[in-house]
Amino acid sequence: MSSESVHLSADSETRRRRIAADNPDETAGEPPWGQQNPRGRGLCCDATHLLHEGLDGHSLPCISPPLGPYSSASLCRQRSHSLHAFDDTWDDGRCKTTISAENEVEAQKQANNYKFGFRKWKSHITERPFEVRSEVVKELYSELNVIKVHTGSLISCGNVLYVFLFGWWLALVYALVSLLMFCTLIGFPYGELCWNLSGYFLWPFGKSITEGIASERRPKRAGPDTFTEEVEEHNGASSILLPTPVEDVFEESQAPHKTSHWRRVSTYVWLLLGYPVLAIFHSLACLLSWLLVVTIPVAKMNARAVGSILLLPPEEVHISRITEEPQTGEDKALLCCNHALNGYYYKYTVDGINVFAVNLLPLVIFALVIGYIDKDNKFASSEVKFATAIGSIIPLSYYIGMGIASISAQSNFAVGAVVNATFGSITEMTFYITALLRGHREGNQCLQEIVKAALTGTLLGCILFIPGICMIIGGLRHSEQRFNSRSAGVSSSLLFISIGGVFAPTLFSKAYGNLTCEGCSSTATNATTNTTGPYVCHNCHYDLSENNYTMFHSHVEPLVHSVSVLLPLAYIIGLIFTLKTHSHIYDIHVGDNNASGHLGAVVHWSRWRALFILIVATVLMSACADLTTEHIQPILSQPGISQYFIGVTVLAMVPEIPEIVNGIQFALQNNISLSLEVGSCIAVQVCMIQIPLLILFNAIYDVGFVLIFSDLHLWASIFSVILVNYIFMDGKSDYFQGTSLVVVYLILLATYYFAPSPAGC
Repeated sequence: MSSESVHLSADSETRRRRIAADNPDETAGEPPWGQQNPRGRGLCCDATHLLHEGLDGHSLPCISPPLGPYSSASLCRQRSHSLHAFDDTWDDGRCKTTISAENEVEAQKQANNYKFGFRKWKSHITERPFEVRSEVVKELYSELNVIKVHTGSLISCGNVLYVFLFGWWLALVYALVSLLMFCTLIGFPYGELCWNLSGYFLWPFGKSITEGIASERRPKRAGPDTFTEEVEEHNGASSILLPTPVEDVFEESQAPHKTSHWRRVSTYVWLLLGYPVLAIFHSLACLLSWLLVVTIPVAKMNARAVGSILLLPPEEVHISRITEEPQTGEDKALLCCNHALNGYYYKYTVDGINVFAVNLLPLVIFALVIGYIDKDNKFASSEVKFATAIGSIIPLSYYIGMGIASISAQSNFAVGAVVNATFGSITEMTFYITALLRGHREGNQCLQEIVKAALTGTLLGCILFIPGICMIIGGLRHSEQRFNSRSAGVSSSLLFISIGGVFAPTLFSKAYGNLTCEGCSSTATNATTNTTGPYVCHNCHYDLSENNYTMFHSHVEPLVHSVSVLLPLAYIIGLIFTLKTHSHIYDIHVGDNNASGHLGAVVHWSRWRALFILIVATVLMSACADLTTEHIQPILSQPGISQYFIGVTVLAMVPEIPEIVNGIQFALQNNISLSLEVGSCIAVQVCMIQIPLLILFNAIYDVGFVLIFSDLHLWASIFSVILVNYIFMDGKSDYFQGTSLVVVYLILLATYYFAPSPAGC
């Protein structure tokens, strides 16, 4: 380090201390971190990118004020004239990224997101304290046994849609059951109840269902607009549909338990004739509304009806309209729903698992059942089996990702690195290996080309599409986003190394391979000189197959084996460089201040549970991959669609959908650095882990896999890496740059779509 740079650093440190000393009141008077940035995320220079600037134009180090426990972003104090010198002073100022989380496990998970070689994971792996969550999220988990007065209009698009989707046929079923119970005479009270419920379920909004109880069990008033029993503070996870049972608080002693209801004959007539029919239709409505996600309140409403309301004595069930001044009677609130739709239910989780992953899990069972039982395609065609099998990979990828994040956050660095390197590539590896095995057994060289197309498609998607779509969405919300160009440069350098290593045998074939052509014919013959005209040949390629023994075994095969050793070695060196010797590039710091009450982290999945789920998901993934390769042939035989296109799109990007969602969520929270690292991490693992593993597998069990790619794969990958490195150079991103990447990706997809079928297909 030169004396001039030392002098500048000393001056910068002196200015920083002078500013801190001159403005103690300003620093002390700043609001808490949670009030300044409710999201609690961002980076000191990585996200906010605010640097101090001295009077002489040199940047000052960022000052990180004391934040809450495990604070996720260092707050850089900003002067009004400090932005224009950012590009030239990035490396002069040392900015520390402070992690903010509710507990140590979440802090470790967030720290792993910034580490090279670790898959990025957005969702929480521990139970979040309910009291610190936003009001929007609290509304998602609210109980339906709380009566709330709605001040606005109840006639909304969602409520009207409920009538067309559920309300009319639920009301019709209740009316028919009501007539049935009237005919039994003895079930007249239940008939009257069903008739009243028919009108309720046709339009339940603005109404409430209460249970009549004795005066000594009168509930206390919960608030000015809400009255129900006192509910204990929500500290645990509730069940999927039904609210967590709570113990009622009474002003006086509890009333004696009534048993006369279960001694009536009418009760058993109801349970035999009326209740089963309504239970079936309510279950159907509950299932449909749960699968639609945004109508989960309807699912909760139907679940409460089956599990509680229909089992009560009919004389104790009362339906009334909600007034602004609720009547303080002797009734206990059972059901109240003012809105049928809530667009924020995409955030809803069950035991830490996103609702979409929960809903897609039955698809895995359905795919396995029709795939392995209906061998003759009597009930489902091969196209349907292929679609269900490839769709089943999406939830399994999610469970594998959450299992990896859970184990890594609860383990040390070595265990986390091993788990990410092994299970992080298990989704793609199961498909590649099963496709190569099936192609080898059937003698179908097309499946080997499909595997190479899927590898290339994953590279192109991770290099172009994932960063591009994240830049577009993040740029539309935050105008311009900044990221650490130096840390991005590390990933870019590894991408250059990996692409060069993967395509080195292909470049070698261009220089030394034997050009072989098929279908050569002369265009014309000169009768006078008895000479032929130029030849026209088709399907020309460089012959590096095992038939060309000398070239393949003496030159190509040793080169491939050398590459398969050097690429993992470069990956290990990258781990050591970024996580040990040069970890200051990321400069991650976990806050030292601990908040009381948040230290005892309750993880959704323990390490052993996560490991068990990882193993089960891997087994199911291999079965779905086997079904995908078994029923892919009709898809490949579709006229007008190149097999290249199917490989680089469906087979390459479907397993990466959970990663795309993670990247978009990071971008929306103004953390574009992690969004870009999502794609780079996958691309580097494809080249430095997955391809060497395929070469190792081929060396152990020869399936004929040769690391020679077509010209289209070669030039598309090289061009993509050069383009993305050019865009990442300035450390800034906006929606225009993202659009450029996505447009290039779509152009390459169009090229693959119209490309001729590969050899062997």
